[in-house]
Amino acid sequence: MAVVVDRPRRRLAAAAAALAVLVVAGGTTFALATADDDLPTLTSVEITIRHSRFVPDRIAVPVGVPVTITLVNTDPIDHEWIVGDEAVHAVHRVGTEPLHPSRPTEVVVPAGESRTTVVTFEAGGKLRFICHLPAHEAYGMVGEVVIR
Repeated sequence: MAVVVDRPRRRLAAAAAALAVLVVAGGTTFALATADDDLPTLTSVEITIRHSRFVPDRIAVPVGVPVTITLVNTDPIDHEWIVGDEAVHAVHRVGTEPLHPSRPTEVVVPAGESRTTVVTFEAGGKLRFICHLPAHEAYGMVGEVVIR
């Protein structure tokens, strides 16, 4: 038995598929990364903080290789970038530590400034990076590191 899809639905499905492949914004084309294999593995990454969001919010890095991460805060408020497993984030959700000196995976980025850190991820898998300043995580300041 054949399934018949009417033309409006077929056109909508085709448009949705095309949108899933490419997004064009401001004259620049960005490929959407939906699977871990679609992410390039980088040893140098710039993450911009804009409107209390991390851009990009997903990155891939190699295991056992130093990765230089530059955090650029374009917002008029301070943020932080903390990468780790759920245990790390659980501590920071209830913690009161305002600064994270000498920890490459815990960086405070003042308003309008940049910070660079070098992190070597020792095991493959996925970790999240989050800003744990009040209400920032709930607002959506969350990202993911795929380590491979």
